[in-house]
Amino acid sequence: MEFIKPGTYIDFMKYRGPVITVLGLLATLSLVSLFYPGPNYGIDFAGGTEIQLAFNGDTSPGEVRAALEDAGYSRPDVISVEGKANEYIIRVQEVSSLPEEQIEKIREAVTAALGDNVVREMKVSPGGDKITLRVSGTVHEQQLQEALEAGGAHVRSINSLAGSRDPRYEAHLVGVADELATQLREQFGDRAPQEALRVEWVGPKAGEQLRDAAIQSLLYAIAFIMLYVAFRFDLRFAPGGVIAMFHDALITLGIYVLLQKEVNLTTVAALLTIMGYSINDTIVVFDRIRENMVRVRDKSLRELINVSTSQMLSRTIVTSLTTLLSVSAFFFLGTGVIRDIAFALGIGILIGTLSSIFIAAPITELMDRRLFSRSRG
Repeated sequence: MEFIKPGTYIDFMKYRGPVITVLGLLATLSLVSLFYPGPNYGIDFAGGTEIQLAFNGDTSPGEVRAALEDAGYSRPDVISVEGKANEYIIRVQEVSSLPEEQIEKIREAVTAALGDNVVREMKVSPGGDKITLRVSGTVHEQQLQEALEAGGAHVRSINSLAGSRDPRYEAHLVGVADELATQLREQFGDRAPQEALRVEWVGPKAGEQLRDAAIQSLLYAIAFIMLYVAFRFDLRFAPGGVIAMFHDALITLGIYVLLQKEVNLTTVAALLTIMGYSINDTIVVFDRIRENMVRVRDKSLRELINVSTSQMLSRTIVTSLTTLLSVSAFFFLGTGVIRDIAFALGIGILIGTLSSIFIAAPITELMDRRLFSRSRG
């Protein structure tokens, strides 16, 4: 399919100034948005608790969200489970029902009740729903429960753990998910869910580690792609391709932040996909430029870029439109995570098509003119 007639010549380099200015402003705005208002990190990166509940009567996400806000939860996220009426995935920022001050009170109460020489070790799970104690002698579970409750812990059950030289006990506490379900039962009555179908949580430290790992994966991808382009073509092509790729990911992330969409591991996967699509589109143009550099030796690199880009324009349009149509189907027909990743990919395709033409190629021409003296016109 040919949208552009063969032999058509478009002077893309003539319009590079205005287009680069607009794209540069978008990139700058995106960069500023990372600091203000800042990303809306999801549970993956910020930490939090996710619970799946099935209500016994007709409820709406807005009604559940309002009930959670009245209960004191900040910015709860309520997502309907596709294909299941009155079943929701609820995400809250709270991870542990035990703040550090409370943990210290529990530690002091247990030590005071059992003695300094008895308590060898006390660990609290990051989710605040479990306390593990290692003691030097046999302790009655009732005595241990009374000591924990004296420190303010809400104990559900205590189990003795085998497999260690010193006796170990595991106390299961009422966690964030239990408190959330209890508060919903108080507000919804007979319509409220009885038990959680699924509970997951990510601690703040684990979320920070995931966030750092995600940033590292993006940086590694940029570095290795730059090496690939440098070896695949030559050094003058690598900066343009990498800057265009980084530009596409930055603008996509910036739009996510400005719209306050949740930034999580799915977003990172979308950004990596966008970077791959961007560099693939750029390499196709670069490949034609390199072919024309061998065939035509009486033209400047600026003219070769215009000729090569014009020759590949139909292919670029067909590829972008086909991919965009596929992504649009996921966006309009999908739900939840699928829509978010489709939204990011749609932005990346549009921005990536422009950057391949108006950022990657002009930077390559600039590198050639300043460092390699390839241009002669």
